[in-house]
Amino acid sequence: MHRHGYDLVHGLEQQKLAVQSGHWPLFRYNPAAAPGQANFALDSRAPSIPLEQYIYNETRYTMLRQSDPAEAKLLLAEAQQDVNDRWKRYEALAQESRLPPTRSPP
Repeated sequence: MHRHGYDLVHGLEQQKLAVQSGHWPLFRYNPAAAPGQANFALDSRAPSIPLEQYIYNETRYTMLRQSDPAEAKLLLAEAQQDVNDRWKRYEALAQESRLPPTRSPP
């Protein structure tokens, strides 16, 4: 396989891992959605792999792990927590978006 082919396959696999880890959630937002229609839709499933499985396929992260393992471990824990927190927020936004609009009192 040519190097370009490898890069393409590797890139597509990395994109898939980014989504599966929650680092790159897929969603749609339409601020002009009609009343009663969801304006925020979460298209990704909940993260199914740890962030570590995605980021340590990237040279920039493996270099940090090699040069400063303790700092890399700390930053990975913080990044994983950020992924978890963002996912919870996106789930809440998607749920709120599905709720029927509230009526104003007459």
